[in-house]
Amino acid sequence: MSKPLVLVLGDQLSLELPTLRDATNDAVIALCEVTEEGRYVPHHPQKIALIFAAMRHFAQQLRDKGRQVHYSALDDDDNCQDLLDEAERLATLYTCDEIRVVRPGEWRLWKRIANRKANWTIIEDDRFFCPLADFATWAKDRKQPRMENFYRQMRRRTGLLMEDDEPAGGQWNFDHDNRQPIDRHIDVPALPRHRHDDTTRRVLALVESHFSEHFGSLEGFNWPVTRRQALADLRHFIDHRLPDFGRYQDAISDTQPYLFHARLSAAMNIGLLGPREVCEAAEAAYYQGDAPINAVEGFIRQILGWREYVRGIYWLKMPDYKCENHLNAKRDLPAFYWTGDTDLHCLKRALEMTHDNAYAHHIQRLMVTGNFALLCGVKPEALCDWYLAVYADAFEWVELPNTLGMVLHADGGLMGSKPYCASGKYIDRMSDHCSQCRYDVKKVTGENACPFNSLYWNFLEEHAERLEKNHRMKLIYGSLRRMSDDKRTAMRDQARRFLKSLDWEPAYGQGDHLEGYRRSDSRQRQ
Repeated sequence: MSKPLVLVLGDQLSLELPTLRDATNDAVIALCEVTEEGRYVPHHPQKIALIFAAMRHFAQQLRDKGRQVHYSALDDDDNCQDLLDEAERLATLYTCDEIRVVRPGEWRLWKRIANRKANWTIIEDDRFFCPLADFATWAKDRKQPRMENFYRQMRRRTGLLMEDDEPAGGQWNFDHDNRQPIDRHIDVPALPRHRHDDTTRRVLALVESHFSEHFGSLEGFNWPVTRRQALADLRHFIDHRLPDFGRYQDAISDTQPYLFHARLSAAMNIGLLGPREVCEAAEAAYYQGDAPINAVEGFIRQILGWREYVRGIYWLKMPDYKCENHLNAKRDLPAFYWTGDTDLHCLKRALEMTHDNAYAHHIQRLMVTGNFALLCGVKPEALCDWYLAVYADAFEWVELPNTLGMVLHADGGLMGSKPYCASGKYIDRMSDHCSQCRYDVKKVTGENACPFNSLYWNFLEEHAERLEKNHRMKLIYGSLRRMSDDKRTAMRDQARRFLKSLDWEPAYGQGDHLEGYRRSDSRQRQ
């Protein structure tokens, strides 16, 4: 009988993990902190601390259940500091003849495991609603897959918000009810505060000593690092935030980083919460009369729809997907994304919140930092690495399609039928930023004109050949064509002067991270 080493990754901290459910009593369960996984992009210190603290608590939970656990701490003298080397060292140490691991959340790591000579076995991750094989079958005969169609199928399959064969509330999507700008006088409930025990305090000190040069602050760390804490966050969201989540989900506040958002994605993405239990808790709130349908449907759509869809797209299209650049963007990341040193107030606040919290909600990522990068022509690898590094919930399977596809439209329309580009008018409508900015959001050209405005029209001009035939953009291109030549020239000049004034930071690692993703490696796709 074989004796396996079961490697549990830092984003797989669930007793429902298939390798743990099936593990025999003689199995050795390994969790490994390694420097390499903290540095392949410069992960936010709060993200590293969240994962390490949650791993240590989960290891103790397994020990309490009688499991044989080996925990490789970052400062252990014999730690190889490479995840796969460390796992193979432990397999030899415990005379295990097989290493079992659930499919990683990144193709980078999956490829490394698949190429190892040691006896590794990769098990499919069944903690999601949609198996990858089912997604591939669904997408196979579709010329243009769309999340909305996939989402409706998943509603039918799971029965979530379904009443017989019809959607609850009489329609599938209540997005049109969820676009209300922030009310400055509304009371936003405070998040629960999580106590730091000795384990968490030791991790915070460890991360400070090893990763303090990374973008981000550890001060104010308040992430759930145990399942109990994650369940407390879930209950707080259902009781206090979900009722107002829908109407304010696209709003942006100058002072409130979380507003009515759940802030549960990090806990789900590392395994402390399961997507089904989260969706069922929201559904129950609707049927109990505690939350309106627009809030509950919008929340469930983010998990059952978007979260499942982007995972399917990621594994269906990798490794070529990471190299997509349909708009031929060539610029590096603006240097102020790392420093926060900008006088555009909306960007400054989004970057400050990201620095302080390892968090920004989806509209800040899509329509502020993402929109600006899109309009500036930032190359996908630069922005994707930044998003992967700075957000606590960012793992490549979920981050890459959202950033490369939704934010940058670099996949040619696979994730979204049109670019999510906007002028300053959108930010002014949905936020309270612009009244505090030195730039005038109502001006397109001239002194103190909001840079988003000229950048927006310049972006449309530069990509007219690709985009003007898109039926969803005909109106805006009609407006552009009706402008005088002088006005269009002035807008182009304004945008180009602004772009020339920026400092640009080379992509982390100077692009070396793409070496494993070049199209010549497409034969490795699974």
